[in-house]
Amino acid sequence: MNAVDTNVFVYSLDVSDPVKQAKAKALLHGLVGKTPPTILPWQVAGELLNWLRKWEAQGRVSGADVDAHFRDTLAAFPLAVPRVQMFATSFDLFKRFSLSHWDSMLLAACKEAGVTTLYSEDMTAGMNYDGVVIVNPFV
Repeated sequence: MNAVDTNVFVYSLDVSDPVKQAKAKALLHGLVGKTPPTILPWQVAGELLNWLRKWEAQGRVSGADVDAHFRDTLAAFPLAVPRVQMFATSFDLFKRFSLSHWDSMLLAACKEAGVTTLYSEDMTAGMNYDGVVIVNPFV
């Protein structure tokens, strides 16, 4: 199973970096409806909505755009909501791998959901975090 970090979704909508935007769009398009499936971790959904709201406040997108982009994302990938046990895994990953708080939370949620590939530019490409391998789609 796959998951995609917030940065990929943000780049797919960000016209200020057309190279990364094209790569992000191609990746997301290639993952929709494919096997293995791709899930949307709850944390990523929340972070994406936060980015969209920031852009709305800056006048970069309209409120209607926020709604449309978010709905499109939810329609493309099933939302995965972690259970409370995910926090224990997050604590463990945080300590053993010296991760940031949010990265350890995301990886723990991915592990719980059965994700084996996480597309992200924010963590070390090729690193295997207890079965979740990081792939940087921008290199």
